[in-house]
Amino acid sequence: MVFMAITFLIAALVLTGCGSSDQNGGSGDTDTIVFKAGHSVAESHPYHLGLVKFADIVKEQTNGKVQIEIYANAQLGNERDMIEGLQLGTIDFVVSSTGPMSNFVPEIGIVDLPFLFRDREHAYAVLDGPIGQNLLEKFEAKQILGLAFWENGFRHLTNSKHPVNTPEDVKGLKIRTMENPVHQDAFHALGAAPTPMAWSEVFTALQQKTIDGQENPIPIIYNQKIYEAQKHLALTGHFYSPSLLLMSAASMDKLSDEEQDIIRKAAVEAADYEREQIKIQEDEQIDKLKAEGMEITEPDHAAFQEATQSVYEKFEDQFGKELIQQIIDTK
Repeated sequence: MVFMAITFLIAALVLTGCGSSDQNGGSGDTDTIVFKAGHSVAESHPYHLGLVKFADIVKEQTNGKVQIEIYANAQLGNERDMIEGLQLGTIDFVVSSTGPMSNFVPEIGIVDLPFLFRDREHAYAVLDGPIGQNLLEKFEAKQILGLAFWENGFRHLTNSKHPVNTPEDVKGLKIRTMENPVHQDAFHALGAAPTPMAWSEVFTALQQKTIDGQENPIPIIYNQKIYEAQKHLALTGHFYSPSLLLMSAASMDKLSDEEQDIIRKAAVEAADYEREQIKIQEDEQIDKLKAEGMEITEPDHAAFQEATQSVYEKFEDQFGKELIQQIIDTK
């Protein structure tokens, strides 16, 4: 009898514990859905600030029913790992650069062509218009939803060897790139040795000088303290790097039509905020990088554009020469 009583008590406790679980397996109200969102950079970066804004909008407009927990600094894996997590339904949201996305949606690589966008206003006109929306829709076939284009920014080059003023200065440098064939070919065209590497490994590689440099927008160079391992920064602006807010299709299916609409609208509203944070940080952080001891050069972009023209010729069949021209001609 004592054994039966103990067994009954244990079973009751287990059932009580299960009854307090939410739809994602956490503790709390059974009506609350807690999603996980990940990114690969520091909490001070606009990716994180944008996700906080996104989470706040969603929580407020769903009256607290949909909540989003944010994991920074690649806690949920590198960008490719997290995108795969979206497909598996183990991660709900990811903000990622386009670097690893060609492995999932090859067409997205078109936005990575060197010097494709004249300025960020040109980029917004393309990405927020029909061309960009068509690219976002291509993720659906991979069980991923492209909610909105956010921003990473114009990418610049750092290295530990010497100042960069001309394409000749890039020759022979071992440069970390994203896992992105367009980026890698652009650096091959410049005579560098592009070295794909997960972002979580880059700082150590720079410190140990197993690579000579890396390329990223100013907010990443500053927020990730690249200046501690690199002396030279060249404002090459060789790629405009959008980022995307992606969602697992399986996660979206957990929501009502009204909640899904809230998610989609919040993604676009938070995109405006995140892009503004990128601009604010860029404006402030170039001077901060100088104060940290970085030597900054401003090369002639035209020389770099000419040196990387072969990349267009290589990829125009894959991306479509007509679509590339449409992007260039967008006002």
